This record gives sequence, C-alpha cells and structure tokens, in this order.
Amino acid sequence: MTFITKLKKYAQLAVVNGTGLKEGQTLVINAPVSAQEFVRLCVQSAYEDAKAGYVYVRWNDEITSKMTFQNANLERITNVDQWVIDQYQTFVNEGAAALSIYAPAPGLMDDVDASVIAKVTQATQKAIAFYRQHMMSNQSQWSLVSIPNAFWAKKIFPHLSEDAAIEGLWEAIFQAVRVSEDNDPIADWAAHNTMLHANNERLNQHQFTSLKFKNSHGTDLEVGLVKNHRWAGGAEVAANGQTFNPNIPTEETFTMPHRERVNGKVVASKPLNYQGRLIDDFYFVFKDGRVVEYDALVGKEALDVLMNSDEGARSIGEVALISHDSPISNMNILFFNTLYDENASCHIALGRAYPMNVLGGTTMSEDELKAVGMNFSNEHVDFMFGTEDMYIVGVKEDGSEIEVFKDGNFVL
Repeated sequence: MTFITKLKKYAQLAVVNGTGLKEGQTLVINAPVSAQEFVRLCVQSAYEDAKAGYVYVRWNDEITSKMTFQNANLERITNVDQWVIDQYQTFVNEGAAALSIYAPAPGLMDDVDASVIAKVTQATQKAIAFYRQHMMSNQSQWSLVSIPNAFWAKKIFPHLSEDAAIEGLWEAIFQAVRVSEDNDPIADWAAHNTMLHANNERLNQHQFTSLKFKNSHGTDLEVGLVKNHRWAGGAEVAANGQTFNPNIPTEETFTMPHRERVNGKVVASKPLNYQGRLIDDFYFVFKDGRVVEYDALVGKEALDVLMNSDEGARSIGEVALISHDSPISNMNILFFNTLYDENASCHIALGRAYPMNVLGGTTMSEDELKAVGMNFSNEHVDFMFGTEDMYIVGVKEDGSEIEVFKDGNFVL
C-alpha cells in the first residue's frame, strides 16, 4: 500500500495545492493516456476535496502525435479547427483551472522533421494565443506536474530494467515533490512556499537594475531587469483570489528581464528537451537583448527552429535563481525534463515573459507591458546554465554591486 498511499497524496497535492481549485469551479486536466490511474485519483480529489463543479480530461499521446507528424497532410494539421479554438474559449469564459500532467519522451521526435513539428506548434500557439495570455497572466489557476513513463524512465536509468527504472523515477519524483508515506505534503508545501517567498522579498527590496553572471563554463552575462520588477516563486494568487502553485516541484525565484538589456555569453549546463528533440552542449551570445550567435553540438537543427520560430524567441522573458545546494540538484539526476532540471539550476527562458513579474503587470495592456520592457513570443523555453561555481552580483541603480550568489548558492 506504500506506493498507492503516496500516489493518492501526490494527486491531492496536485489538485489542492497545485490548482487551488475552488468549490464549483471547472478543472481541465491535460494528461497522457499512460496516466489513467493518476488522473482518476486527481479527478476523485477534485470532486471530493475541492468540490469541483466539473472536471474535464483532455487526453494526449506522444507516440500517435509522432505518427501524425510523420504521415499526416501538413496543410491539414496546421489548420487548427474552430472547435478546438472554441473549446479553449469556453475554458476562458468559465474561468476554468488547469492541471497539466506531463510525461515526456525525451528524444522520441529526434527522427521527425523538426520543421513539421514547428509549423504545427506555431499554428496551434497562434490560434489559442488568447488562452495562453489568460493563463500566463494568472487570470485562472494552473499547475504542472509530471509522472513517469517507460521511455522517460529508461532514458534516465538506462542500466535498469524497465520496471526498475519506472520505480526509481517514481521515488525521485516523490522526493522532489515532498511526498512520503508518513508526511503531510500540503503542510510541507506551505512551509516551502514561505521560504521561497522570503527569497522573493529580499530580492524585491533591492530592485537591482541588472544581474551579472559568471562561471567556469564560459558564462559571462549581464541581464538587465525591468523597472519595478517583481520576483516570484512558490505559490501565486490568481485574479479570482485563489492561491495556487504553478509548478510542482519548484525551487526557483524568478523575474522579468528587460528584452533590450541582455548582453554577453551564456553556456547551457544541462541538455534541453525541446518538442521531443534533445539539444545539448549549446550556447547563446546576446547583444542589446537579442541572440546574435548560437551553436549546439547536439540538436542544432532543433535549436535553429526555436531561434526562428518568431520575433521574440531570440530574446528572454525570464531569469531564475536556484542554489546549487538544493533538494533536486542534490539528487544528482539528469531528468531530461525541464520541470525538474530547471529546479536544479539557475535558468533563463527564451520567449514570452510573465506579466506578474512587473508591478501591476497583470492589469496592463500589451502596449503598456512592451513599454516597460516585457518580451512577447509564442515560445517560453527554459534552459539551464547554473553550476556549482556560479557567481552572481546584483547592480543597484547607483552602480554599486552586491553579491547574490557565491560558489553556486545564495549569499544575499
């Protein structure tokens, strides 16, 4: 019963803490077909613990998606049906919360034409851009969690049998999300959120104009921050007043860079799983906020697709700080899953910023957000560059500098 006990706790955590679902609210669950058992527990928790008004499950499957990318008529699959758009509009109209259950298959799409995936993804993102804006502005609650599948587990633990790899990945996930047989995850997450909010507050008080990053990997980067930026991480409050945790797990504190004030070189410290294709040993050079040079030893074609996806993909929308000495980092596991790997390392996101990361941003118009320096894009792709020797200083408005990180960890 040990595994089932933890699985039920995880489902309850995802619904109650993750989505912060309120009584009578609609919950939309996006999930792979392999997640049936976990999804059923989430649905049960939504109705029993949160008194949901309605739970709607949207199933997906990366293997059949791969078949579609390889065989379907491209004109057809880049034409997003009106009923799909109407469905997302209904979610917005109802103020539905969303829980996305992610079970990645890193490398599954390596033999698929990257341009096909890009065209389908871009068409979908454009058609439902209103929904993404709604969620990224925290107009409704949303949360992202992961569960294992055989493909992902064997990628992490190739030396183990399939069953043993899945079991090992489950244990790593339970540890990362603070779920054990004898604990109260909801109480533990309340304490964790308090710690993250304390980090946010210390950084918010300084209102640095920029952060300078250096390490032995070759990163030498200065990231300008928007005026009146807001550091966030841990629980957030949606426009409807509900408290929710966007990412489970999370160890980060993050804010909004100025899209025109990023200069220098950043070298990735972990691989990136982008649209099912692995990118590794890569770097970017920025000038006045835009990538002017980049390369990758693995997955350069996929990186080309990302860089050329839209105008905003060559600028950044997020910079996040995480101590190297932190729970997920200390597992010393490369997860090949951004949700986990980004919470083991300082990271940057290429693409769209979150309006909540500037004071009053969630009520600003697009023009007002652009005026303060927010980056806009259909992309939001996190990549990791933190290391055990990362050194970070914050630059104040008067030009003075304060140590933020030393030897990979917070010292502020």
